[in-house]
Amino acid sequence: MDDPYSPRPVAGWFIIAAVASLLFMGLGCVSYLMHVLANPATMPLDQRAAYEAEPAWVTGAYAVAVWIGLIGALLLVVRRRPAEWALLISLIAVLVWLAGLVLVTPLRESMSANDLLVAIVVTALTWTIYWFARHSGQRGWLR
Repeated sequence: MDDPYSPRPVAGWFIIAAVASLLFMGLGCVSYLMHVLANPATMPLDQRAAYEAEPAWVTGAYAVAVWIGLIGALLLVVRRRPAEWALLISLIAVLVWLAGLVLVTPLRESMSANDLLVAIVVTALTWTIYWFARHSGQRGWLR
């Protein structure tokens, strides 16, 4: 019987998925910079309330998630094994960030349903990218 985790040739779609992961993480970094560089005085009242209700640890988890995720995705593109660990750290940071959005009452109350949906989709995509890195490592595609 064929071992599902034996080394195999790199799939043709690998580089496309790796570059898509890099673009997603890069978009996260741009989003983070827009978030931390935003001027609360120019925001609508509901967005300002959410911005001011966000604890520093939630912002910190966001930073770790996107910047370590960008490094992990870059390592994935160049097919390096540490991509798995970097993307696992990014996933854990995203889960901490999501927990903050849900558990910090003033922040949760100032979020819309769309904001929560976006956070859940970001979490799902980050998990998928981590799974892809792990799968790639198991297949021997990462050195």
